[in-house]
Amino acid sequence: MPRTNFQDLLDAGVHFGHLKRKWNPKMAPYIFMEKNGIHIIDLHKTVIKIDEAANVMKQLARAGRKILFVATKKQAKDIVSEKALAVNMPYVTERWPGGMLTNFPTIRKAVKKMNTIDKMMTDGTFETLAKREKLQVTRQRAKLEKNLGSIADLNRLPSALFIIDIQKEMNAVKEANRLNIPVIAMVDTCCDPGPIDYVIPANDDAAKSISLVMDVICQAISEGLSERKLEKEKEGSAPESKESYSDNNSKKIRPRKPSKFDDITEEEEVKAEAPAVKADAKAEAHPAKAEVKAEAHPAKAEVKAEAPAVVAAVAAAAPVVAEEVKEVAVEVTPEVPVEVTPEVAVEPAPEVPVEAVPEVAVEPAPEVPVEANPEVAVEPAPEKE
Repeated sequence: MPRTNFQDLLDAGVHFGHLKRKWNPKMAPYIFMEKNGIHIIDLHKTVIKIDEAANVMKQLARAGRKILFVATKKQAKDIVSEKALAVNMPYVTERWPGGMLTNFPTIRKAVKKMNTIDKMMTDGTFETLAKREKLQVTRQRAKLEKNLGSIADLNRLPSALFIIDIQKEMNAVKEANRLNIPVIAMVDTCCDPGPIDYVIPANDDAAKSISLVMDVICQAISEGLSERKLEKEKEGSAPESKESYSDNNSKKIRPRKPSKFDDITEEEEVKAEAPAVKADAKAEAHPAKAEVKAEAHPAKAEVKAEAPAVVAAVAAAAPVVAEEVKEVAVEVTPEVPVEVTPEVAVEPAPEVPVEAVPEVAVEPAPEVPVEANPEVAVEPAPEKE
């Protein structure tokens, strides 16, 4: 019995494609007709492809494999994060980190750094930091949580990718193809289905269409997890097989190239990454220390960096300067003879006899008789009546 029916897909608008002028000729097998300049997707083929992809997802979940959901479109972010979180699968909805699959050890180091910061906040180390250091660590933690928080539990490379809008997520498709990881994707009429292993021809722009397909896929994953749980309860924990899983209604999954992460246990992985985690924690304990040290002598660093260039310039200019100095003749000013003036005999001036000045007799001044002032009789003032 199919997992979805024609009418549900029609009501959700899964059949609407892109404009005719934007189509990709490789999608011609999945196009039913053209109406008003828009291609209409053949929903009968969509039903078959959804069932095929759902069976593959179920087999992977039953085998205990991880499936990475990728959707950074605005209308698909919330839907994918909600559905993937419900089935406990990793997802990327913010930005595809370049080299997430091809440079997986570096991504794991960033995740370990986030876990180290969480440990610092738990054991009280965070409270011993300065106010500026606390702010820097908090910002770094928020950035890591935003970009890598949804893949914190992804310890190994995923076994498959589920992508919405392969044009927007072309980097993820290329990395998966390079590592030979199967890709399951919703493909619209404007996309190239060549690099995709399991094509689901559907409208990847409408929220209803994305939600309907995600419901079917996540339901298949839930069934696989439930069957795995029942098998474990009956037979106990059995070792997982590394062979390709197949189903009667689906083609075999392309075997993935062996990775150095496949045969490593979690204990060995933690032991191997212990030095890197310790170094990261040591560097993050005092993030301002290195910054202050670098800013303490900025001029010293600049002079030290420019020293080789200055020495090379001086060494290159030295021969030229030496030749110029050699060619220039230095003229010496001739000495001028100084004539000595003959001494002139100086005759002493004749002495002039000084005549004595005769003394002049000074007669004393005659005395002037001083008359006494007559006393003036003062009349008393008349009394007022």
